[in-house]
Amino acid sequence: MDQEKQVDIVIYGGTAAGIMAAVQANIMGKSAVVIEPSRRIGGLTTGGLGDTDVGMKEAIGGLSLEFYRRVARKYSQNGACWLFEPKVALEVLQDFVAEHNIEVVYGERLELKDGVTKQGSKIISIRMESGRVFSGKVFIDATYEGDLMGKSGVSYFVGRESNSQYGETLNGIQPGLELNELPAGIDPYVVKGVPSSGLLLRVNPRRGGNIGDGDNKVQAYNFRMCLTNNPANRLEIEKPEGYNEADYEILFRAIEQGQSSKFFKLNMVSADKTDSNNNSGISTDYNGMNHSYPEADYRTREQIWKEHLVYQQGYVWTIQNHPRVPEEIRAVYKPWGLPLDEFTETGHWTPQLYVRESRRMIGDYVVTEHVVRLKDPVPDSIGMGSYAMDSHHTQYYVNEDGHVSTEGGFYVKLKAPYPISYRAIVPKQTECTNLIVPVCVSATHAAYGSIRMEPVFMILGQSAAAAASLALDADGIVQHVKYEQLHSILAQENQVLYTDA
Repeated sequence: MDQEKQVDIVIYGGTAAGIMAAVQANIMGKSAVVIEPSRRIGGLTTGGLGDTDVGMKEAIGGLSLEFYRRVARKYSQNGACWLFEPKVALEVLQDFVAEHNIEVVYGERLELKDGVTKQGSKIISIRMESGRVFSGKVFIDATYEGDLMGKSGVSYFVGRESNSQYGETLNGIQPGLELNELPAGIDPYVVKGVPSSGLLLRVNPRRGGNIGDGDNKVQAYNFRMCLTNNPANRLEIEKPEGYNEADYEILFRAIEQGQSSKFFKLNMVSADKTDSNNNSGISTDYNGMNHSYPEADYRTREQIWKEHLVYQQGYVWTIQNHPRVPEEIRAVYKPWGLPLDEFTETGHWTPQLYVRESRRMIGDYVVTEHVVRLKDPVPDSIGMGSYAMDSHHTQYYVNEDGHVSTEGGFYVKLKAPYPISYRAIVPKQTECTNLIVPVCVSATHAAYGSIRMEPVFMILGQSAAAAASLALDADGIVQHVKYEQLHSILAQENQVLYTDA
């Protein structure tokens, strides 16, 4: 077995949040290690999400804003740059790592069975599948999945709370007919009009409950594709092995019912590259096929990852080539392929699945819609969110009209930024005293729809490490961190804690 590594702060997850946590730990003189299960740091920030979900720019400060300023400098621009290529984002994060002499350990995954060693409510060490052990005084879970948090005896939730639980309006099962992003009139049966022929793939016979009821369904995942129309730098997307034409029947029928655009986004991040995301009720999201992902073992997650890959590459190939897609639609999408100068280690396709939501911690304090809508005051802000409350669809089902509908989507813009409480990133003290969770925070599905943006994760990662450092200087208990001290450090680091509403 490899030697045990001992540091002040063990950061599990080399997402942008994890890297910013390590930078802040270094600034405050603490030793840290970042453990990244994959071979690439940055998560979605370097994984294709180059069209930043900014929300309101005045709410972004600290190292998060510094990241976007450094991106601008790479392009010889002034100020902050919110549109960028994945390779440039990776360069910026690698610069941070080099400047702050951050140790990043790649390709090591937490042993899910018994990888967390605790004494009482304190984590002593974590063990990887390889047998490597990392001991620390404070641990930060900066992963999208929340595996360290989930295996540390901390309460969490997967899915959608009911609206009634916290008095919300956007949680639970949504009224599909109002928020459906599919054309009306799509027949749900394999043979149109013949129920005995069975339902189309991924279409559920019913919604699964009343509007506002909770369930364990998770909003859809996809890959944020970086595409180019530059022939000198372009690799065509081929029909993938495992392609199943039946998976695209909703697409064909949506076109028959009149859909002629919004098959996926072509948002430009440079002169000839996109950040291509889901754009309608039938697009790059693989609706309904990720519900088991948050709590699945690695093998099952890899299988889900592969299924999403085959679906999405197959979807692009279908839009570009299939005879049931009209020529004028094919012509719009045909020029786009994978850039040869991006993701060179993984066949030019991003390795990062967009895990929009996974586990969410349940702390003593839970961020709800009321906080996001500025109805509940927050006296202990560690950063701000400002993006719309936004959930992608969770499923297809047969609606009251007998047609295919999406369910689960909402998008509600905010009037002003809102503060995020320090208590949202720490567990209940009885459960764990030395863990901070800046990504899978204590928030409802409705509120998390706004929080779950890369600039916010970087903000919370930095604030988490500042709090961890203060805890180390005191009694080591993260719940005991004095907010006055934390506020003072974050203000010094140019974190935006409040804006004048």
